[in-house]
Amino acid sequence: MERLRQDDPPLIGPYAVLGGLDEEQERRRAPERRYIARSADGRRTVLVHLPHPGIDPARWAAEAEAARRLSVPGFAPVTEVTGTAVPPWYVTPYTPVLPLPAVLAAHGGPLPEPVVRALGAALAGALAAAHAQGVTHAGVSPAAVLLGVDGPSLACFGAVRAVAPDGERRLGSPALDPGCLAPEQAQGGRPRPLGDVYGLGAVLAYASTGHTVPEREELPESLRDLVTACLSRDAAHRPSAAGLAALLAAPGTTQPPAPVPTVVDVRRFPLPGRIVAALARQSADVLVALPPAHARKAGQP
Repeated sequence: MERLRQDDPPLIGPYAVLGGLDEEQERRRAPERRYIARSADGRRTVLVHLPHPGIDPARWAAEAEAARRLSVPGFAPVTEVTGTAVPPWYVTPYTPVLPLPAVLAAHGGPLPEPVVRALGAALAGALAAAHAQGVTHAGVSPAAVLLGVDGPSLACFGAVRAVAPDGERRLGSPALDPGCLAPEQAQGGRPRPLGDVYGLGAVLAYASTGHTVPEREELPESLRDLVTACLSRDAAHRPSAAGLAALLAAPGTTQPPAPVPTVVDVRRFPLPGRIVAALARQSADVLVALPPAHARKAGQP
């Protein structure tokens, strides 16, 4: 849990902010501002999400409301949306989680190949389930991946769509990680399922190498062809999310087996010890954290 800065809000709606979810150097690159916060009665700890300045607040709130109505395994569930606030905000349940950039920082570098495969299989399974419902995530990036002891989940739903209603590209917007944005979307096209696959390819590249646009030779040999296919500029050459989930879950194969799973069991997710320790530290920090004094006073009846 990152310490609060002077410009961080002490209160977001009824929630007192305890700290930031993203590390200081990653906050500006995350698609949203994200805080660990606690209800005034002290009974609930949540993640509260706000848009960055410059993002269309109405569109961002509309995407949050759309996420609230979704029920997709592997997507972080949205439980509360306040689109009329300035700025708008929404809430997801809190369990100890680290955004993928913080995961690599805790581990001390790129992740081992078995962890990358498990991560990719779980995320591809979640995307496959969404695509089967006609839903695109439209915001897959390293910062959108939250990793806990039970495996990963996808947050920041609709981050690309929230930039502008027509999908117009706005350079410099935190909602757009250039390395994760499919070429057809960078040219103004609407987010499509194979655009999510491109974003997932960038996530796998990041988890394997520490950056989203690596040289092919930097990638682990067994993942090289899969990640390269995901990052194809031609969407027709990318695998489906379901096919990718199957290939990642079955090392050494080149064709997805049938039937293709759409949900991957993450109960035995392989987490290196340093990442487990970082999650434990966050949990301990949250348990003992007190909100700022003026926020506590404001929250009293």
